Amino acid sequence: MLDAVDAVLVRELQRDGRATFQALADRVGLSRTAVRARVQNLLETQVVRVVGIVHAAVVGAEAIGHVSVTVDGSAREVAAAIAERPAVSFTALTAGPYDLVAQVRTRDDAALAAEVDHIRAVPGVRSAEVFRSVSTVRDSHAVVRELGDITLDDIDWRLLQELQRDGRAPYTRLANIIGLSQAATRARVVRLMRSGVIQVTGLADPLALGAAELGGFGLTVTGGLRRVAEAVAEKDGVRYLATGFGRYDIVGQAEAASRGELVAVMDAIRAVPGATVRESWHHLDVVKESYAVELPEKPLNGS
Repeated sequence: MLDAVDAVLVRELQRDGRATFQALADRVGLSRTAVRARVQNLLETQVVRVVGIVHAAVVGAEAIGHVSVTVDGSAREVAAAIAERPAVSFTALTAGPYDLVAQVRTRDDAALAAEVDHIRAVPGVRSAEVFRSVSTVRDSHAVVRELGDITLDDIDWRLLQELQRDGRAPYTRLANIIGLSQAATRARVVRLMRSGVIQVTGLADPLALGAAELGGFGLTVTGGLRRVAEAVAEKDGVRYLATGFGRYDIVGQAEAASRGELVAVMDAIRAVPGATVRESWHHLDVVKESYAVELPEKPLNGS
C-alpha cells in the first residue's frame, strides 16, 4: 500500500498525466525536488504508468466487443494466447459463468468478427460469446467525450505515437523528435489534449491504491437504457460501463478494497431502478490491460 502522499500523487496523475512537478508539489505540500523523486520512484516501480490514450475515432477503433470465454484445459494459457492479439486491450481470468473475459477494439464490425474468430481458433477455447458495445458511458482511463473538430498532420501523428509510449515525455525530447521549438511542441500537445484527441493519464496498479478486488457484471434493463446506465455509472466503485447488444443491455466493471466492499458495490447497482444483475463474475487475475493501439501510418483525416 502507498502512503498518503504517494496515493494523492497517483490520483493526480490519473487526472492529469502531464501535471508539472510544481503543480503536484503544490497539491501535496512538499518541495518540487521531493515530489520529482517520489513520482520517478512510482514510475520506475510501475506503481503507475503514464500513457497517452488516443480517442477511438482518431485511430478507427470504434467497434468494441466484450468477449466471454469458456475453455478446456488451462485458462491461463488460453488467456496468454488471447492477450497476444494487438486488438485485445484487456484480458482477465475470472470465477463465475466464464473462465476468462477479454475486450477487443477494432475499426468496424467486420474486423471485430474476424478478431473473435481468431479467439475461437485459439487451442483450448470451447466457446466465445460477444457483447457488442455501442456506447461507453464510463471509462476511468480512456477518452469517452466527444471528439473536437481538429485536423491532424504528420507532426501531430508523431506526437501521438510518442505520447502513447510515454505520456510524461519531456517537451525537450518531443521537440527534438518532431523538429520544432519547445514552445511550438507544447502548443501542439496542449491542442491535442484539449480537443480530446488524446488523454494523458496514469494507469495505476489497483493493489497499490487499495483496490484489491475487481469484478464484472452484465445487466438487463427495463425502462430507459441511458437513464439506467448513467445512474449505475455514478455509483462508487464502477470503473467501466458500456451499453450495447448481446446477452445483456449493459456490461460493466467494478473495483473495491475488499470482497465485502465489492459486494456492497454490486448491491448498490442492484438498487438502481430498472437495473437487474443478470450475471456477475470475479476477476482472479488481470493478464493484460493496455490502451496502446497501432496507429495507421497517416492520420485518417489526412491526405
